[in-house]
Parts: sequence; C-alpha cells; structure tokens
Amino acid sequence: MASNILKDLKGLRVQVIHPPDSEGLGLVEHLRRIGCSCEATWPLPESVSPAAVVVLVSIEQENRDQILRLFRPVQPSDPALLAVVSFEDPSTLQVVLECGALAVIERPIRPFGLLTNLTIARALWLERQNAGKRIRKLERKLAGNNRTLRAKNILMQTQGFSEQEAYDSIRRQAMSKRVSMDELAAAIINANELLTFKGSRE
Repeated sequence: MASNILKDLKGLRVQVIHPPDSEGLGLVEHLRRIGCSCEATWPLPESVSPAAVVVLVSIEQENRDQILRLFRPVQPSDPALLAVVSFEDPSTLQVVLECGALAVIERPIRPFGLLTNLTIARALWLERQNAGKRIRKLERKLAGNNRTLRAKNILMQTQGFSEQEAYDSIRRQAMSKRVSMDELAAAIINANELLTFKGSRE
C-alpha cells in the first residue's frame, strides 16, 4: 500500500495556493522534485482547479472567510487538502479543522516533512474514497433488501403466498427473466402502485 502511494506521487496533480514568496516558491520546487505536477495559484481563487487531486493552501487569518468559502462544505469528491501554517495557535487550527485538511505542513517547509505529510494525506484520502464506496455499496444492498421485502409483502397480500413462497416466486421469476431480484422486486412494486392508482380512480 505505502509503496503504491509513493509511486502515485509521481505525476500527481497538485495545486499550491500560496503567496509567491520564498516559502511558496520553495514549496513548488520541492513538490516538483518529488515528481508532482504543480499549479501555483495566488491570490485565493474562487474555486479549486478541477484537475487537482491534492491542494496545499496557505492558512492566513486575514483570509479565513475566503478559505472556508473555498473548501466548505467538504465533499467526498474534493481533492486531498493540506494546510500550510506558520503558527499552531487555536484560531489557525480551527480554520485547519473547518476546511477539512488531512495534514498540516509547518513553515519553514522542509522536504522531509512535506513528503511525509503529502503521503499521509494521500493515503487518508484514498481510504476515505474506499470507505465511501463501501458505504454506497452497503446502502444499495440495503435498499435492494428493502425492495425485496416490500415485493414479498405485496405477493403475500395479493396472492396469499407465505413469506418463503413469495421469496421463491421472486427468485424464480428473476432467474427466468435474467434480471436481478432487486430489479424484479422494483417491477412488482411499480406494478402494484400502478394498479392501486388505477383502482383509486375507478
């Protein structure tokens, strides 16, 4: 996993939102030495570059509102965010937390600290993406189970089936029609709703 992430840094599209001072220029240079493809941006843009998969942003108190507008609300598809800070005071850390940064780089910026935090942030971001996929898969499965349960209840009420008979009927029909049980359950629900609607109008 770690070796894959390190390889992944080569050619990684990074947006650096930092004043073009010695620290900012040095940051871009360090990233390019690592092998990242950098886009330097200043002043704070209205939106993050759509090409960026990692963003490093300079946290300045005078830009607090702009930073929060730029990065909040945090979306699952947002790039991995690293905060560049000069001080670890409570107000700065509050901005770091609110904007959803996955790692913090302290000034003066050092190559070792940069590589470490970039790797950590990328690993956390990838894990968050994988967790999101697992959650969405479970949500789809739960929704499918609920549809199957609802379809079984419809068959039990309209056909007088037992629960097992209703389940077996859905499974057999799904196999014969070469569709998933979820698709067939949805069709049963839709047909029942249509019949109920027609019946209510007659």
